[in-house]
Amino acid sequence: MSEKNHNVSRRQFLTYTLTGVGGFMAAGMILPMARFAIDPVLKAGAAGDMNAVAEVADLTEEPQRFDFSYEQQDAWYTSEVTETAWIYQEGDDIVALSPTCTHLGCTVNWDANEDHPNQFFCPCHGGRFEKDGTNIEGTPPTEPLHKYQVEVQDGTVYLGKAEPQI
Repeated sequence: MSEKNHNVSRRQFLTYTLTGVGGFMAAGMILPMARFAIDPVLKAGAAGDMNAVAEVADLTEEPQRFDFSYEQQDAWYTSEVTETAWIYQEGDDIVALSPTCTHLGCTVNWDANEDHPNQFFCPCHGGRFEKDGTNIEGTPPTEPLHKYQVEVQDGTVYLGKAEPQI
C-alpha cells in the first residue's frame, strides 16, 4: 500500500495527540492517589505478634486478670492499645481467655456473682461462662469466650490474638 492511502488529517493528528497527552496526565495524577489509598492495605499486618503478659510462676489454677499494652498501627496512625486477659494454669496447659462477652461485648469478671460462684459473669445481661470459657445454656451468650494464642518462652507467658473457640 502506498503512503497516500494512509493520510492523517490535522484534526485526527491533534485528536490523537491530545488524547494521548491527556491520558498520560490523568494517569500521572490518579496513580499516586491510588497508591496512597491502597498502601496501608498492602503492608504486612502485625497479627502474629506476641506480647509478654505474665510470668508462669505468677499463675494459679484460679483465673487471674492481667492487663497488657502494645502499639497498634492503623494505616498512618500509631496508638497504644491496652487489653485484658483472664489467665490460669490447668495442669501443664496455660489458658488465656478474653474478658469480652460474646453476647454484646460487655466485660466479664471471674467469680463476681455470689449466686454463680466459680464462673465468669457478665453483669450487664446476666451472661455466664464456665471456667474454660464455655457459655452456659439458657444465658444470653451464644458462643464461648474467645481464647488468646499462648506461647511460653523462658518462663514468660506471651499472648497473641484472641480467636473464637468454635
